[in-house]
Order: sequence, then C-alpha cells, then structure tokens
Amino acid sequence: MTLLALQRDFRAWIAEESRDAAARIGPGAGPGLDVYQNNYRASLIACLSEAFERVRLWIGEERFVATASAHIDVTPPHAWTLDAYAGGFPETLELLFGDEPEIAELGWLDLALSEAFVGPDADSIDPASLGAVDWDNAVLRLAPTLTTRMLRTNAAAIWSALSAEEKPPVAERLPAPGLMIVWRKALTPCYRTGEPGEGLALDLVAQRTAFAGICAALIDAHGEEQGVAMAGGLLGRWIADGMLVAVE
Repeated sequence: MTLLALQRDFRAWIAEESRDAAARIGPGAGPGLDVYQNNYRASLIACLSEAFERVRLWIGEERFVATASAHIDVTPPHAWTLDAYAGGFPETLELLFGDEPEIAELGWLDLALSEAFVGPDADSIDPASLGAVDWDNAVLRLAPTLTTRMLRTNAAAIWSALSAEEKPPVAERLPAPGLMIVWRKALTPCYRTGEPGEGLALDLVAQRTAFAGICAALIDAHGEEQGVAMAGGLLGRWIADGMLVAVE
C-alpha cells in the first residue's frame, strides 16, 4: 500500500467509518482506529459546541450533540484549522429545524459574532475629520466585519437572554422580517436591529454608491422630508456605533 492510499483509507475511516478502509489498513489496527475516530468526532463536537453556545443552551445538550453528529456525518473538515469548521452549521440547523426557525437564526448570530471577533481590523473614523467632506461625492466605507441578515423570529432577544444567563423569552415569529446587523467596534463584537431604511442604505454602501445617491434613494422610497432625515440619522448612527471607518 502506498502512503497516498493509506492516507485516503485513514480519512475514509475517520470521516465515514468505512469498514473496507479499515480492513485495508490492517486487521490489528482496529483498536487504534477506534481511538482516532472517537477523538475526531469529539473534537468536532467540541468545536461546534463552543462556536454555537447559545444554540446548545436553547435546544439542550442531548439534542445539540445529536445535531452536531448528524452534521459531522455529512460535513468533513475542509480547512487546516478547526475554527473554519463552524461555517456550515447554520445551514444544517435550517435543514433539520425548519419548523423552529429561531434555532438557525441563533446559529447565524452565534457565528456572525464569532467571525466579527476574529475579522480584519479597521479603526472607526474620527468625527472631527468629516468637516471638509464633499458629501455629494463622498463614498462611505463601513467596518469590514459588518454583516446582515433578515430575521423572522425574536432570536436576538433569545440570544441576549441566554448570554446574560437570564430566562429566555418564548420563541415567536416577528410581525415582519427585521434586519439584524453584526459588526465589531474596536475589540467588541456588536449587534443591533436595523432602523427603517437601513437595509436599502447598507446595500447602496456595499455598491459604493455616493452618499448623495443614498439620500436620493431614501427620498424616492420614503419622500423628501423623511428620506433626508433617514439619511442624516443613519450617517450619525453609523458614526456613533463605530461602523463608519472611512469616507472616500
């Protein structure tokens, strides 16, 4: 057996518990292979348990381990670091808990805040530097860790209560989907509910639309008086929240 063939059989055993692969490795290897596979699965379950702590608290240890095991069965690691393994778990939660959408949304929030914590650095802009900005042509740049999702449930309230070791509210669907924003300010991951018009404005910022274009879009959507007030309010909120990192 070549080294490559041995490596492939070892992976097949670890990831799939392939009896054929184990037999090719050798009849005396069984006990050692069992140890390796147990360590493999235990490491991945521990990784998911740490990354999705609020999901685990919400659904309970037994249910979480069963869900993590099902995920591991069909999702082998794809990167050199265990930190990357958490990435696909919210999709598994959506597949397995379609009737309980708050679970996948808790998973998204767990993952988004974790990724924001280790994401690229960018200092918040100094408000004193904005005095000479040409706002008609200004292009805003927001924190590189910023990510958003439309939530259908009160998952954010559940997440907050679990994090504070308080009794969480009963899961409920929101009257209408709401925007959730995650980013990092200095060393602190942050999240909050989006304000009216903020989803449209953030989409335009991502497209590098000038601030005047963002104002025009909000005016088209909400009328001149409200649109102008929204644009100014959102700009002020992004500065106060440390989301704005540059104006180009």
